[in-house]
Amino acid sequence: MTIHKEGTGTILVTTIFLAVLNGAIAYFFPENDLVRKITIVFSVFFALIILQFFRKPTRTTPVNPKHVIAPADGKVVVIEETVETEYFKGPRRQVSIFMSPVNVHINFNPIAGIVSYFKYHPGKYLVAWHPKSSTDNERTTVVVKHDNGTEVLFRQIAGALARRICWYVKEGQKVEQGSEFGFIKFGSRIDIYLPLDAKILVNLEDRPVGGETVIAELV
Repeated sequence: MTIHKEGTGTILVTTIFLAVLNGAIAYFFPENDLVRKITIVFSVFFALIILQFFRKPTRTTPVNPKHVIAPADGKVVVIEETVETEYFKGPRRQVSIFMSPVNVHINFNPIAGIVSYFKYHPGKYLVAWHPKSSTDNERTTVVVKHDNGTEVLFRQIAGALARRICWYVKEGQKVEQGSEFGFIKFGSRIDIYLPLDAKILVNLEDRPVGGETVIAELV
């Protein structure tokens, strides 16, 4: 278990803030042990919350060209047939995973292949389970084309708390199944759009593990 690179700045700012806070309390309340102890307990608790959010666990991906791996930790909140309007402009099977602030927020490539499409969309910060979050919120759209020609689209969607989406892919780039393609800070959601004949292997309320759990099988 290590700390993800995206946490460096946040952890540094948090450390400085807590150091200043504790120094100020010690200076202005030198004889009030209770206030100082409460501040210390709060500081430790807050620091642990920040550290756990940016944790980077070791994941082992079961590489298989027919499998679609969960791109993130979280809870499956949507499994449905829908119309994808940005890239495919047609019917697809959608699986959505909601990430709470306590989940690991690293995003993993669900399949191997070439990035055939990428676009960043600025937008709103509706709660991630809002019906319009997929189209109105800040988001990225990534499409990876497998060697067999199958394309899978996955979309990072910011939530009410997530105010920064990070991505590490670009069009034309070759990606490996289970490798990192991005990170979303402080609560969010990922939508995956699959071919209609894909076999879905998860159910609503399931809690897949990003980079490890097989969520679908391609025909």
